[in-house]
Amino acid sequence: MTMQPIVDNAAAPIIELRKVSVDFRIRSAGFKPVVLRALHEVSLAVRPGRTLGVVGESGSGKSTAAKVLIGLLPPSAGQIWFGGQEVRRFDAATRKRIGRVVSVVFQDPATALNARMMVREALLDPLRVHRIGDETSRRKRVEELIGVVGLPKSVLDAIPAQLSGGQRQRVAIARALALDPQVIVADEPTSALDVSVRAQILNLLQDLKQELNLGMVFISHDIQTVRHVSDDIAVMHAGKVIEFGAGAQVFDSPAQDYTRTLLAAAPSLLRAGPAHPSSPQSLWPRN
Repeated sequence: MTMQPIVDNAAAPIIELRKVSVDFRIRSAGFKPVVLRALHEVSLAVRPGRTLGVVGESGSGKSTAAKVLIGLLPPSAGQIWFGGQEVRRFDAATRKRIGRVVSVVFQDPATALNARMMVREALLDPLRVHRIGDETSRRKRVEELIGVVGLPKSVLDAIPAQLSGGQRQRVAIARALALDPQVIVADEPTSALDVSVRAQILNLLQDLKQELNLGMVFISHDIQTVRHVSDDIAVMHAGKVIEFGAGAQVFDSPAQDYTRTLLAAAPSLLRAGPAHPSSPQSLWPRN
């Protein structure tokens, strides 16, 4: 399939899942494989300039949904629409095409970055793989990226072990921005960080979303954190989206008992802010 350019329409989804199901075959105690349905008719859409929060307990299917969104996992049923076109094949060319538009920020920056590679080389790598520019323009781009995420140029000559957890996550975010993506999928991006650093990273993601008009998917088990950064929230349980709505609606008037349980079980570690995400507020004081 020849994929068309992304439609430049603020109302149109960049990526959309339509009734997507994902099945895994696992071995049971006997010899016959058992089919485990990890996702069941999940529908989600990611739009420019908006954050979709996906929340649920471990095993709810949220990370599986993220893998489908970024093209790493084909659906067993349902449709994936990318830039206004249905994706029918998941070959290397399609994954590379999606990789130019969708980037990922992982949970643990220590494992997301090559421990033996200097930061400069880690940021140059995606530019070289996708053959963007020449070596001079790539090095200039890397210096711009490290400044965008609030780090000094000296960090470029360090290896990950020489950086703090917050600095490593900023480098990971810079790497995610290298190809000028339209969507960033952040899978538990702050759970491995201290509380104060966690809030600073969330502030950074919020600022980048607004400045670059990024679509963002923020995945977490903590509904309180998701509430602060999301325009819309999808609550997942047992592979299904059991509740969906605007952040304020889901937080203030949850329709499902499971959502109310998540709210009660996750006291916020961030300073209280406005209930509605359309009135953004810093999660932590900025220097």
